[in-house]
Amino acid sequence: MASTGTVTSKGTHYQARLPDEHGIIHWSEEEDATWQTLMERQLSLIQGRVCQEYLEGLERLALPIDHIPQLADVDKVLFEATGWQTAQVPALIPFDTFFELLANRRFPVATFIRTPEELDYLKEPDIFHEIFGHCPMLTNPAFAEFTATYGRLGLNAEPKDRVYLARLYWMTVEFGLVDTPQGRRIYGGGIISSPKETLHALSNTPVHQPFDALSALRTPYRIDILQPLYYVLDSLDALHDLSQCDIMALVEQARDMGLFEPRFPPKTETH
Repeated sequence: MASTGTVTSKGTHYQARLPDEHGIIHWSEEEDATWQTLMERQLSLIQGRVCQEYLEGLERLALPIDHIPQLADVDKVLFEATGWQTAQVPALIPFDTFFELLANRRFPVATFIRTPEELDYLKEPDIFHEIFGHCPMLTNPAFAEFTATYGRLGLNAEPKDRVYLARLYWMTVEFGLVDTPQGRRIYGGGIISSPKETLHALSNTPVHQPFDALSALRTPYRIDILQPLYYVLDSLDALHDLSQCDIMALVEQARDMGLFEPRFPPKTETH
């Protein structure tokens, strides 16, 4: 009989599914159908919009379209490529856990999928966002190294510094763009897993600025709006270079200089 084990994470109404004794997660037909809807929609939208490194990673992962993949299958590909694996987590995890996982090349994946009613947007990252949005890029050595470096820094940082690191992560891993010989492309998982953000990010509506780590550390953001600003790498090699920098010295500098003025209204003024 299929396992129906679930665990509820504080701060969310979603329940993460638990694996059975063989490590298999049994998803419902509705959950697999939601995955298929999301896959088919995003696969058509990302063509000509995402970087080649993402497409190569997606091809290596060979994600199924008609059902949610098992994490063990994703792990085999990631480990062979860059030494990474996934880590099954509830919907929301503490910062300490998040940083510790990344530092050990384990990418947290919440084992739930959004409901059809929240198909376009949800506040907490689900398995589609983590697997489709992020895991293909984790097959890229530069991206994988930067993400592990970020985890090590965050694990040792004080809380007042972690909020600055969060901005750097947001402006790269989640919402980063990169210039390529083929044109400007997406590599951030927060964009790649969102249909609206995929179209918005490369349009003329938001501001595009050349990536600068110090500026990224000083840039406020909101999670519940289309981003008004994206930082653009000149190549993904810049992430490898960044992982070799003294990022915490930049954090200290950013803290001394203060944040930029937000490019969005305060949340209390929106409806």
